[in-house]
Formats: sequence, structure tokens, C-alpha cells
Amino acid sequence: MGDREPYAGLATTFDTAAELYEQARPGYPERLFADLAATTGLTSGPASVLEIGTGTGQATRGLLARGWQVVSLEPGRELATVARRVLAGRGDVRVVVSPFERWEPGDLAPFDVVFAATSWHWLDPAVAYRRAAELLRPGGHLAIVATEHVSPPDGDDFFRQVERIYDEVGLGDGQGGPKPPETIAAPDVVAMAGCGFFARPTVHRYVWSRDYTTEEYLNLLSTYSNHIAAAPWQRRTLFDGIREMIAARPTATVRKHYLNTLQIAVRLD
Repeated sequence: MGDREPYAGLATTFDTAAELYEQARPGYPERLFADLAATTGLTSGPASVLEIGTGTGQATRGLLARGWQVVSLEPGRELATVARRVLAGRGDVRVVVSPFERWEPGDLAPFDVVFAATSWHWLDPAVAYRRAAELLRPGGHLAIVATEHVSPPDGDDFFRQVERIYDEVGLGDGQGGPKPPETIAAPDVVAMAGCGFFARPTVHRYVWSRDYTTEEYLNLLSTYSNHIAAAPWQRRTLFDGIREMIAARPTATVRKHYLNTLQIAVRLD
């Protein structure tokens, strides 16, 4: 086992905002799941997927839409409760309350795909890659989706301007706003290829955007771990400032661009 305690610290904050997480968190592009099926060769017939870090099922919906059987691991009890409710009737899914590092699969393994959408970075890599390989059938795939807030050439300048308020309340990251998507490398490629359990991954990238009203955007921020963990005065000052900034805009909205990076690697036999 690795040195990191599974499901600790900021990782536990999401469970305090489970219903809001379901309302505010975006899903993933449909073509991501089509590319996942094509790259893994699972374009027809049944397939078994182990999903790590379900949240309330933002990515699970896309897996089930492919007709796949999904076992979803979610360490947060409240998140898992919401996931079971919203995923009911969507397909063959079992939501299990457990950290990935400590889950005992019984007779559910092996899987065709181990899949993690915006959750792999919470895991201990000293444990996670080996465990994923152990839970996969020969020829099975590990698929990791990383998500970044980015700013393409036509990106909304709001996110650069709002950094001033983050700095004032001590929550700034020193980056000066989101980066252009083309400057962001696939974050897990080196580790996936170097861990000894997987071949060098295939990478797919998706840039897309969503417009938010003031309350929609503040609800989204209220599901981010660092905002949940912030002091009440920090959150209040930050949110008041954001309300004023968005209210002053002609559209009264902000447009946030996302980069999803899908990294798929076959298990080495």
C-alpha cells in the first residue's frame, strides 16, 4: 500500500454538498464516450466498467448510455445516495460506498475498463495503477479523464479579472487565470506509461463551454473543495464580489470553457 490515507482531507468536502453537486456539476461530451468505446474496441455488445469516484453520476450517465454494466465506487455516502436516485432506471449500475484503494471486488472482477472521470488525482498513484491493472481482464483498459478550466482565444476575460478578488481573500493560485487549452499537456500520460502496468495511452481532447448565470456559477463554485473549505468570511467576500461583477455585465452571465482530456491505456500482460 502507499503512504496516503484514502479519502481524506479535501476529498471529503464534496459529500457535504451532494444535492448541490448534482444540480451544478456539468457532465461530459457524448463524443468522449464514443471515443472511449472506439479506442477500447467496445463498440458493440456488453462490457463491464469499474468507475472510480462517481460523484452523483455525471460521467456514469455516459457509460450507461453505451449499454455497459457499471460498478461505481463513491466514498461519500451522501453523494452515493444521490447517485443511486438519479441513475435509477438508466441502466445496469451498482453504486458502492467505498474508496477505490480499499474496495474488495469479490466475484465482480475482472472488468473490461477501469474508468475515472475527474477523480484519479485524488488517488495514491503508488496504489492506484497496480490496483487498476489487477482488476482488469487481459487486454482491458484504464481510462482517465482529467478536467481543466481553460481560456481559448475567445475565452471570457471575467476569469482573469476575478483573480483580483481571489487574491484579496487569500484564495488566489498565482496563475493569473485559466491557461490556453493548447498549453496544457495530458497530465497522466507519463505516469500511465511509466508505472509498468500499462502501455503508452491514447489521448483525446475536448474543449467546450457553458454559460452560467450568477446563481448557477456560485452554485458551481460551492461544489469545489477549496471553496467549501474556505473560511465563511472568505467565501462571503468572494461571492459578493462575483455577484457585483456578473451583474454589471450586459449578458449577466459568464462563459466557462472546459478541457476534458481522455487518456486510455491497455493493460500490459
